[in-house]
Amino acid sequence: MKTNRRTFIRNSAAGAAALGLTSVFPTLHAGILGANEKLVCGVIGVNGMGFADLRAFLQQPGTECAALCDVDDNVLQERIANVREIQGKAPTGYHDFRKLLEHPGLDVIIIGTPDHWHTLPFVYAAQEGYDIFCEKPLANSIEECNLMEAAVKRYGNVVQVGQWQRSDPHWQDAIAYVHSGKLGKVRSVRAWSYQGWMKSVPVVPDSPVPAGVDYDFWLGPAPDRPFNRNRFHFNFRWFWDYAGGMMTDWGVHIIDYALFGMEQTAPRSVMSMGGKFAYPDDACETPDTQQAIYEFDGFTLLWDHGIGIDGGYYGRSHGVGFVGNDGTLVVDRNGWEVIPEPKEGNPTLERVDLVQGEGKGLENHMANFIAAIRDGASLNCPVEIAAGVARTCHLGNIAFKTGRRLYWDAGQISFVNDPEADRYLAPSYRAPWSLPVV
Repeated sequence: MKTNRRTFIRNSAAGAAALGLTSVFPTLHAGILGANEKLVCGVIGVNGMGFADLRAFLQQPGTECAALCDVDDNVLQERIANVREIQGKAPTGYHDFRKLLEHPGLDVIIIGTPDHWHTLPFVYAAQEGYDIFCEKPLANSIEECNLMEAAVKRYGNVVQVGQWQRSDPHWQDAIAYVHSGKLGKVRSVRAWSYQGWMKSVPVVPDSPVPAGVDYDFWLGPAPDRPFNRNRFHFNFRWFWDYAGGMMTDWGVHIIDYALFGMEQTAPRSVMSMGGKFAYPDDACETPDTQQAIYEFDGFTLLWDHGIGIDGGYYGRSHGVGFVGNDGTLVVDRNGWEVIPEPKEGNPTLERVDLVQGEGKGLENHMANFIAAIRDGASLNCPVEIAAGVARTCHLGNIAFKTGRRLYWDAGQISFVNDPEADRYLAPSYRAPWSLPVV
């Protein structure tokens, strides 16, 4: 029955596209999956957030995991055992995501791979009619974001991206306050992440590929390099081949809410500076210290990050501060508060003491995704939101790499009269892999 459902979605999407109805096609999903029918997933990349996402999926009623895929067999076997313990039945294991996509009876694909491996399985899964939960950032380049957004528009899949703060009530309440206008004119937004627990990565020599790891497949479209454990698993995010450092890691979460609060999707211009100032001789490539300033109509957005220290703004290691004429709203994962502007000792705004969060953002996010599949509920982080946020973060990194102010044309998805900066928009895939065609 699941294969028929996916065939129906794919064929209906093609027909809708031919009639120019792609913008309304997602409504075709509503009611396709019966309320009592089990929702079955396969997961690609199960070491870190992929497994966290799977656990959140299996906490929802009427769900099952039938297949897992990872290029590290050590991780794969551990996760198969974990899932057997959770649901009482072991999933089938795969090392090639293309084989997992052929597994019978799947409805949902969860993608938890490193960033450079998001696009290919995403587009292939979309073409097969699967609904998709993809980890953030959406992709490792702006052109990949474009392709993934185009794939969903063409094939009509239900897609949620793992910016789970979008489903956390206290974040939503904070933004509702910003939108109320009580802060007065918001002239600037500060977004930051100072992560003391993320330490320097010492240089280590290249080494043989660990037993059970298909390293060539792990590299995939990225450049061919000798195996080095610093570039593998969690630390991949500090190397440009695979990710964008803190800017596209924490930045995607925090800048997302800055854009949400200001009801914006793309800046007019951006400039960025920073470097490896704290740990100049360690193994990482991406900056441990970085600031980016984005220009919008009527306000600026500052992104600021630091690795190895916790000294952020307003006594918080991370968060967003909306600076208005009458007061500042500060929100992080613990809660939100409003700090009135003194106004010469006579504030015009009432203070809001800390409103604490519940810490169930990922669970809520997965529940929202499943409700969208089963009942046609509105997604909290659909692909178009995730693509806009990821592009904004990549713009900050491109400005850092070029070392100058860049002007952005959101309509053309390119820089203004800047072919040198445009070279950073699309990745160069290593053969035999190539950017998918949508």
